[in-house]
Amino acid sequence: MLRPASQNKKPYESKQNDMKILFMHPNMPGQYKYLCAEFAKDPKNQVVFITKNKVSVVPNVHKIIYEVPRDSSPHAHRYMIHAERAVLQGQEVWRALKRLRDEEGFYPDVICAHPGWGDALYVKDVYPDAPLLSFFEFYYHSHGADVNFDPADMARADDDARVRTKNMHHLMGLVDSDWGFCPTHWQHSLHPKEFQSKISVIHDGINTDVCKPNPEKTVTLSNGLTLKKGDEVVTYIARNFEPYRGFPTFMKAAEIILRERPNCHIIAIGADEVSYGKKAPDGTTYRQILSQQISYDKNRLHFVGTLGYDQMVSVLQISAAHIYLTYPFVLSWSSMESMACGCALVGSDTPPVREVITHGENGFLVDFFSPAAVANQVFEILDHPTHMQHIRDAARASIINKYDLKKLMPLHMQLVREVADKKFPPPVDKEIQLMQPKTRPESLYVEKQKIRKA
Repeated sequence: MLRPASQNKKPYESKQNDMKILFMHPNMPGQYKYLCAEFAKDPKNQVVFITKNKVSVVPNVHKIIYEVPRDSSPHAHRYMIHAERAVLQGQEVWRALKRLRDEEGFYPDVICAHPGWGDALYVKDVYPDAPLLSFFEFYYHSHGADVNFDPADMARADDDARVRTKNMHHLMGLVDSDWGFCPTHWQHSLHPKEFQSKISVIHDGINTDVCKPNPEKTVTLSNGLTLKKGDEVVTYIARNFEPYRGFPTFMKAAEIILRERPNCHIIAIGADEVSYGKKAPDGTTYRQILSQQISYDKNRLHFVGTLGYDQMVSVLQISAAHIYLTYPFVLSWSSMESMACGCALVGSDTPPVREVITHGENGFLVDFFSPAAVANQVFEILDHPTHMQHIRDAARASIINKYDLKKLMPLHMQLVREVADKKFPPPVDKEIQLMQPKTRPESLYVEKQKIRKA
C-alpha cells in the first residue's frame, strides 16, 4: 500500500528528495532499469511501476500489473492492427491508473513512460496536470530506416500508408508529452521536426563497473567445454535470432569462419522467437532455416539460449571478436556492453551503429549484407590479437567517455526532477548536449535524398 499524500504538500509540488514518480513500461523495467532503482533507493520517494511483466521486481517499487484481455481483431484493417493493440493496452493502463488515483490516492509529481506500445495513450485523462516525460525510441518511416532496407524483404506497394498509420499512437505520445528523451541522434532525427526540440538525446547508460575486461574470466558451456580469454572465441548476441539483427548474415559468416579457423568457437546468445519484423514460416524458426542452408561444425557453433545478465557479460569478457549486425533500427544495449568489456566489435555499417563506432579506431564497420566482409574482418582480428589491443582499449574508452552510467545517471535524475518542476526546456538539457558525440549522423532528410537519387 502506498503512503498517503502529505497534508502539507500541494498537489504536484516537487521536492528533490521527496518525489512521487510513476514509471510505465510493459516490459518492466525496460530502459528504466537503473533510473527506477536509483530513485527507489531513497525511502522518501514513492515509486510506482505499471507493467505487464509479472516477474520483474525492483526493491522499494510498488508494482501494478495490468493484463490485456485480447489481441487486435482478426477482422481489423491491416493498417490498424498496431493501432488497435495500442488502444487495447492503453485502455487497460487507463483503468489501472484510475484505481491508483481513486483507491490509493496516488498523484505523481512526474510520469516516466515508454509510449511505444500505447501504455501512455490516456495517461493525461487521469493525471492531466502531472508532467509526462517520455522515452521516444523510434518513429517509423517507409524509407530511410528499417522498412525497405533489405532487398530481399521489400515492402508492398501500399506499405507507405501502412507505416504512416503505424505512427498514430507515437504521434499522440509526442503531442501529449511535456518532454522526452531519445538514446541516439539518429533515432532522434527520425521524429517529426516539429517535436525534436523537446526531445533530449541521452542514452540509458552502460554500467562500466560490471561490463569491463577480465583477463582471468573463463566460461564453461553445457557440454563441459571451458573457454577462456585468449582463445579464438567469436560472439554474437540478439534477443531473438531474426533478420532485423542480421542473423542470416551472421550464420553465413559463421560457416566461413568455422571452415577457415579450426580452433575457433562461436557463441550465439539469444532465442528463436521474433522481436522485430516478419515471423518465420509457421512451424519453423530462422535458425532452423539457416541451419539447413549452410554447413558448419555443430560442435563449435554454440547456441546457448538466453542467458542471465552476469552470464552474458562473462561471455563478452572472453570474446576475441564480437559481431553486431542490425537494420537501421534501435541500437541494442549488447553492442555497447561488448565495447565496455573491451571487445573488438565488428558492426554493421548502418545507423545508429556508425554513431558509436569509428571504423579502425574503436571497432570495425562492415557491409550488413556481406558474410564474407564479416568473416574477413573477424579473421583480421584473430590474426593480430595483440595489435588489436588499442582498438579494444578505445572501444571501452569511448563508452566511458560518452555513455557511462555513472556520468549519465545524475543527468537523467536531474532531467526527471526538472520536468517534475515543469521547467521547460529543462536547464539540464544544455549539460546533456555537452555529453554528446562531436559528430552527428546524417539526417533522415539526407538519407531520403540518397534513396530518391538511387
